Amino acid sequence: MQLLVSVRCAAEAVAALDGGADVIDAKDPQTGALGAVSLEALRDIHTAVAGRRPVTAAIGEATDEAMVEPTARAFAAGGARVVKVGFGGITTAARIESLAAAAQRGAVAGAASSAVVLVAYADGDSRTSIAPAALVDIAARVGARGVLLDTADKHGLGLTRLLDRRALAAWVDRAHQHGLFVALAGRLAADDLPLVRAAGADIAGVRGAVCEGGRTGRVSRELVRTLRECCVARSSDHGPAEAGHYR
Repeated sequence: MQLLVSVRCAAEAVAALDGGADVIDAKDPQTGALGAVSLEALRDIHTAVAGRRPVTAAIGEATDEAMVEPTARAFAAGGARVVKVGFGGITTAARIESLAAAAQRGAVAGAASSAVVLVAYADGDSRTSIAPAALVDIAARVGARGVLLDTADKHGLGLTRLLDRRALAAWVDRAHQHGLFVALAGRLAADDLPLVRAAGADIAGVRGAVCEGGRTGRVSRELVRTLRECCVARSSDHGPAEAGHYR
């Protein structure tokens, strides 16, 4: 299992790299679970990483095809190998599929090697989001590269408090059967990573656990290194979709 660290600037990207992060994710923690950094910040992060690791980027919650497609295109052109998009507040599969397809078109137009990751929320309900299992099926239909199961409320329960290993493993397996890679995130701490790894996730995504001062603090090289050690797995722990698909 590999470690994704969300960063908001080039300096944090360097700290994450020095700590051993496998994937550098551009995200603004001040503006929600999938807050987007500016394009300038993304380019700075991409320059700082200099090809040493894959760079991904969050672009927020999709609400309009006419907005999400050019946004995905711009972030892919700015250096994001994977563009992460959520669908908070939308509860119909057909609408989400239309938005996801637009995001995928934009990502590929921005860079032929780029693609989208669709984000589901473990703390959502039928009034605010689609079921995570249904999002997996949509991701497969639109040609997404992977899926992420996260939490929308960063002050609420973490992922492993919301879902047990069996439920997480079932969701991961469903995605793997579709040929998608799987990332799990949502207030993960070092103690959660063995469970996430045992569930079969390809990637564990973190922010607050590697920051001095919490989620809105600054990424610490030492904290990244500690969590990276927790992610080291035997070769048999890897699922069929490796984080190398980011490359």
